[in-house]
Amino acid sequence: MTERGEPPVDVAGPGEVTPEPAAPPVAAVPAAPVVTPAPAPQAGAGVHEEPGATPDGPPDDGLTAPEQPSAGVAGEGPAHHVSTWNIANVLTIARLAIVPVFTVFLFVDGQVWRLAALGVFLLASLTDQLDGWLARKYALITDFGKIADPIADKALIGAALLSLSYLGEIPWWVTLVIIAREAGVTLLRFLVIRHGVIPASYGGKVKTVLQIVAIALYIVPGVPDLARWAAMGLALVVTVGTGADYVVRAVRLRQVARSARTG
Repeated sequence: MTERGEPPVDVAGPGEVTPEPAAPPVAAVPAAPVVTPAPAPQAGAGVHEEPGATPDGPPDDGLTAPEQPSAGVAGEGPAHHVSTWNIANVLTIARLAIVPVFTVFLFVDGQVWRLAALGVFLLASLTDQLDGWLARKYALITDFGKIADPIADKALIGAALLSLSYLGEIPWWVTLVIIAREAGVTLLRFLVIRHGVIPASYGGKVKTVLQIVAIALYIVPGVPDLARWAAMGLALVVTVGTGADYVVRAVRLRQVARSARTG
């Protein structure tokens, strides 16, 4: 048996091998190309067409089958999701972080440090107005912001009142009344949070501004006592009044939630 590619041989006799004359070379003829007809395009198969034509419809600018939008609720656009880490909430967290800096400046002796404490206090207070404005203007209101913003306010106001009372500049009873109101409202928010969130009211914002003004007057050296007491007295009245309003709103919220469950 011959190997593939070797010329065949004739056996002439014992011990003799006569080679067969080599065949004349044959010119290689290239094979004709085989044309396979393209299959007919199937409807919906996403076959690429020539620009400006589609199998059964108007021109599609030569694009392949367009990518379908993600599934959603029929007749509705995509839901708008507000991230918790938006600029308004970041400012709220920054206000919380700056409270220890303000407290340290307030306890250092010297008028320069007292003015530095005033600057930090006013800067932190400004972020309270700024984050609320940003949240309303750009629709960045979140449940986290509704809870964290009042807590940041209370932390700043509470640190200022406690520090000034410790330094003997604000009577302790004033500090205790304000802190008791703030702590009570915060606790009330958490007690009814399963029924809903109580956002800060307009009266609560006015209360915060009055407290900031009164505390700033106590931080600034040389302000007459009458001006300080007038500002703090007004802040106390609004503080107690808005606290009572929060209690009424919490009771109503609980009643509405119970009616919705039983209805």
